[in-house]
Amino acid sequence: MNSLLDILSDSILFGGLPEAQLREIGRIAESRRYAKAQIVFTEGDEGVGFFVIASGTVKIFKVSSDGKEQILHIFGPGEPFGEVPVFTNQAYPASAEAIAPTTLLFIPKGGFIQLISRTPSLSLNMLAVLSLRLHQFTVQVENLSLKEVPGRLAGYLLYLGQAQRSENEVRLAISKGQLASLLGTIPETLSRVLAKMSQQRIITVSGRRIRLLDTEALNALAAHGKYLDA
Repeated sequence: MNSLLDILSDSILFGGLPEAQLREIGRIAESRRYAKAQIVFTEGDEGVGFFVIASGTVKIFKVSSDGKEQILHIFGPGEPFGEVPVFTNQAYPASAEAIAPTTLLFIPKGGFIQLISRTPSLSLNMLAVLSLRLHQFTVQVENLSLKEVPGRLAGYLLYLGQAQRSENEVRLAISKGQLASLLGTIPETLSRVLAKMSQQRIITVSGRRIRLLDTEALNALAAHGKYLDA
């Protein structure tokens, strides 16, 4: 595994900070390991700090009163989560679970606030991350409320392509059941959409690897939210 300083410097939140500041953060950070399917925190737990993913994958989710799970985010190495309660003095607004063997850096709220008071650049980084989170939520709400499943899936595949820096192929870090939850649908519907997109030669699917054969069609689907008549 990378060193603590490498993990911090590669993270969205702390990238670009001078080494001296990274070392200060490293002094208050605590490494924690989680097994697959282990809960990191539950909605309503006291927000005592936030996390940065060193390795592995974490899902952020909510559970409805009837037991239905809605995945809000899937985060991987370098990404922070649970940061909102650091500033709002509220409980965690959703639950977090490791969906693969995962190592996290826990940053306690009290120690981090003290660092921010001495290091204004940390505040700017945090504001940038929170702004990005707000944008992601806005896009997600738009997708779930205005777009049909093909459009949601196309947008997510294009997002993965950008994140993985690959125009032709992406790899899912989550199961198709988890992807269905993230897209606000059920596995059976997702399977039908994947099959139709494969039949139309927009994508091909091999396990968790998806080749993007027609990015123009994917962009059209993502923009309009549904299949367009030929």
